[in-house]
Amino acid sequence: MKAIAIKGKSTKDIEASLAQCMADGFVPNLAIVFTSIKQDWQAVSAVLNQRNITIFGATTAGEFIDGDIQEGSIALMLLDIDPAYFTLKFLETSPETSLETAKKLGHTAKNTFTNPALIIATGGIFIDGEQIVEGILKGFGKSTASNGREITLFGGMAGDDLIAEKPLVFTNGKNKDNALIALIIDKDKIDVRGIASCGWKAVGTTKTVTKSEGNIVYTIDDKPALDMLMKYLGVEVKQEDNKDIVAFLNSWYYPLQLERENGDTVIRAARFANSEDRSLICTGGVPQGAKIKFSLPPDFDAIETVVSECESIKDDAQQRADALVMFSCVSRHLSFGALMTEEIEQVQNLWNAPMVGFFTYGEYGKSKIGTNEFHNNACCVVALKEK
Repeated sequence: MKAIAIKGKSTKDIEASLAQCMADGFVPNLAIVFTSIKQDWQAVSAVLNQRNITIFGATTAGEFIDGDIQEGSIALMLLDIDPAYFTLKFLETSPETSLETAKKLGHTAKNTFTNPALIIATGGIFIDGEQIVEGILKGFGKSTASNGREITLFGGMAGDDLIAEKPLVFTNGKNKDNALIALIIDKDKIDVRGIASCGWKAVGTTKTVTKSEGNIVYTIDDKPALDMLMKYLGVEVKQEDNKDIVAFLNSWYYPLQLERENGDTVIRAARFANSEDRSLICTGGVPQGAKIKFSLPPDFDAIETVVSECESIKDDAQQRADALVMFSCVSRHLSFGALMTEEIEQVQNLWNAPMVGFFTYGEYGKSKIGTNEFHNNACCVVALKEK
């Protein structure tokens, strides 16, 4: 498998770079496309489609190849990979049907390869990422057909440059905001490994979610969730005229840490706040009765944690990859600023492979204890290597 990462500020830039890559006989048949919503992604898709290149596409909140971070641009990973080793699925969904849609994907993956891995992206603003993970796992199941194996799952939520209106996923001839796109890869032919790491540190005492429904948290310790967050962390949510539900961008810096029964923790950012009922609308489910802690913005130690945990998935220090894909939460870019380049470059150097990535609204991937989870504020790295 050969991989080349390219970038550009326009469709013409991408077309020129693509032609240059193919001039020496390189013939890609798969493109992972991460593009700003401001770009003409349909024109880029047309360029790739004309060359019979399968497209896995998502809009972003910033994009990069290697350590070169851009905003308002287009980043691509071009791959020459045996078409028998992968297939692509595009499924339309809605916030109400995402669990069932994800179940279908999990079932399809089980029936496509004996040992499948999924790289996914989801569009839309109100899709519950935890429902996506739960649905895929339920659809895949533990039946004889799966030989007792667990599915490998990584990916990210599409962005729209922090507009928070209509992030998209797209492929050849198809696009939608409320949709799920997936690369199903044969792990018997392609080694797919990765990890979702965060580094955000919890503060204060453990608290209890006393009322919640799905991804909406109404009360924490029997007090309005929004008021609790504002009081303990000193943040403010300004009500907009004639709007009860408002975007809560400060929540990227001050997420909730949800404690799992298995001892793991996952991050839940509140994407929106309801100034009427004082609830928080998170990007993933927060069960009633769950134990949580608040978080403060990270320091440089968070980058060191991510690099260390990414290194832990290697079999040995000399192991290399053919390609790297990174799904990094936009909160990391907002928090670290120019230091974000440091994290990306250090992770890439671990594998010495071309990288493409984008800043997401949420991440899918295995935690450090090996559990498939939906995350916020995390860096999810996927390494691909043909066997």
